[in-house]
Amino acid sequence: MGVFVFLPLVLPLVLPLSAWPVARLAELHLHPRTATRLLTAVATVMALCSTLCLALLMVVGTAQLPGNPLPDGWSDPEVRAAVPYDEIAGKAAIPALVLVVASCARTLWRHHRVARRARHALSGLPVRSVVVLPETEPYAYALPGGRRDRVVVTAALLDGLTAPERRALFAHERAHLTAGHHRHLLAVRLAARANPFLGPLRTAVVYTAERWADEEAAKATGSRRAVARAIGKAALMAHGTPVPTLAGFASAGPVPRRVAALLAPAPAARTWPSVFTAAGLAAWGAAVGTLLSAMSSANSAVTMFLILHAATPL
Repeated sequence: MGVFVFLPLVLPLVLPLSAWPVARLAELHLHPRTATRLLTAVATVMALCSTLCLALLMVVGTAQLPGNPLPDGWSDPEVRAAVPYDEIAGKAAIPALVLVVASCARTLWRHHRVARRARHALSGLPVRSVVVLPETEPYAYALPGGRRDRVVVTAALLDGLTAPERRALFAHERAHLTAGHHRHLLAVRLAARANPFLGPLRTAVVYTAERWADEEAAKATGSRRAVARAIGKAALMAHGTPVPTLAGFASAGPVPRRVAALLAPAPAARTWPSVFTAAGLAAWGAAVGTLLSAMSSANSAVTMFLILHAATPL
């Protein structure tokens, strides 16, 4: 198969192998806001490139197969000479692309189902920005809804927190809504479905989004220790929410690291690190690699379109 088809396929498959070190360096050395945006953008672009390359492989590899639904002009000898193909790779790309599309569709469906179920559970309550549920299970989460964004918390969780810790709790959840963290989380979930090598970026964004909300809460309350205590108490009390929430406050996974980060000085608000640092080298490398992958994919798609368009009769 031609290099112009394999090159953009190799880049999205090879570059995500560096996702773990890039994600780790971003978590440790970048401001959580910068890390969340950078890793989300890298994961999204890489996933789109790999999916596009699967589609290119499918078209090129099956254009000459008998009985395909493509125009007859695409299987002419001239097109065969201009666009080298590999029948095995083309056939293998079909189930792979179907699997990617089905997995992403299922993820979107589950996301909207969870949001719909959560809104339906609150439909009989007054429309307020904060909803306190009289439940014995301690949990809290942010429920996005455009103009009807809500912070949902149970009375059991509020009873276990002091007044400053309650303010930290509400500031944290409002930060999730203001920054649209549910969009970042959904984007990296879809990216990991499209390309499993991007899984470390999804895990990293879950952590950095929580850290971003922690820092915003610390800024709003003026007390990093109050936010750290609220996180620790909520994690000790909570046993999980009744449904998978879109942005949970009491997620147990990264809590010790979040508390340790809040007990340390606030991270620098510099939006982009210097290339002469480890984090800067990783960030610039990820950005350049993503750009090269996107350019290669776009070049392959345009080249394919021009060749096949010329072979298709009007």
